[in-house]
Amino acid sequence: MEQRKSPRIQTDALVDLAATNVLLFHRIRDISMGGICVECPTLEEVGTEVDLCINFPDLDEVIETKGVVVWAHEEPRRGMAIRFVDLTEEQRSILRRYLGVRQSHEEEGK
Repeated sequence: MEQRKSPRIQTDALVDLAATNVLLFHRIRDISMGGICVECPTLEEVGTEVDLCINFPDLDEVIETKGVVVWAHEEPRRGMAIRFVDLTEEQRSILRRYLGVRQSHEEEGK
């Protein structure tokens, strides 16, 4: 059974990604320190390296980085999981801040 290193947080952040296809303004289903799950009409092959530009509206911040597709599914909901590759310390800091903001929003909603 897979053990996650960090919890996934649901989000309303958007991502642009480029590999075989260029996909703009796609919703990130969930995010963690390790990667993202993206809802998108076009899927890349597992193992494909992608360029990511993630917009964090709650922080007014953007992260540009690379990732690798670790799974892609047609059903039940079309999407891909992308693992981050080589985040800088500054990018990790932005991501940690964003996850903290989203987690506190989730807790307030309970």
